Amino acid sequence: MPRSLLALALCALAAPALAADYVQAPGSSLVFAGTYQRETFTGRFPEFRTTLRFDPADPAAARLEVDIPLASATTGNPDYDGEMRGPAFFDSARFATARYTAQGVRALGGDRYAADGTLALHGVERPVTLTFTWTPGERPVLAGRATVPRLAFNIGVGEWASTSIIPDDIAVSTKVVLAPAP
Repeated sequence: MPRSLLALALCALAAPALAADYVQAPGSSLVFAGTYQRETFTGRFPEFRTTLRFDPADPAAARLEVDIPLASATTGNPDYDGEMRGPAFFDSARFATARYTAQGVRALGGDRYAADGTLALHGVERPVTLTFTWTPGERPVLAGRATVPRLAFNIGVGEWASTSIIPDDIAVSTKVVLAPAP
C-alpha cells in the first residue's frame, strides 16, 4: 500500500499543470498614446474587462478576451474626449465596444509571450499582436504592449485621416492584475 501511494504522488507531481482561468482585478490599466500636431497625448479606457485562460507551461492553449467600452475612453481633456468618442474617431454611439481576442500564445523566452489576436474595432476586424510579460503569483500580472494602426480601423476620418496631424500607429499598453475566476 505505501508503494502505491508513493507512485500516485509521483504521478501527480509529473502531471502537467492545467491552465488557470483568471479575471481582471483592481489595479489594472489600459492606456493609449500618440501625437497630435507633434504633441504627445495619452488616454485610457478605465472600464475595460479582461478574462484569461493561461498556463505558462502550455501557452498554445491560452485564451485571452478583452472588452473595451469605447465611451469610457478619456484623455482628461474634454475637447479631445468629445471628438475622440464622436463619429470621426470611435463613433461610440454606433460602435459601443471594441473587443480583442486571442486563441493561443507564443512563448518568446523567459517570461515574455506574444498573443496574435484579432481586434474588432469600429466595425473592422484586423490582426493585432500583443507582446507581454507574465509575472506569476497569487495575483499574476500580464503587462503588455501593442501597436494599433488606427487608419486600418477607420479611426480618424476626413481631415483626421492625415498622418501629418495624427500618425497612423497608436501605442497601446496594459497592465492587467488578475485573480482566479470564480
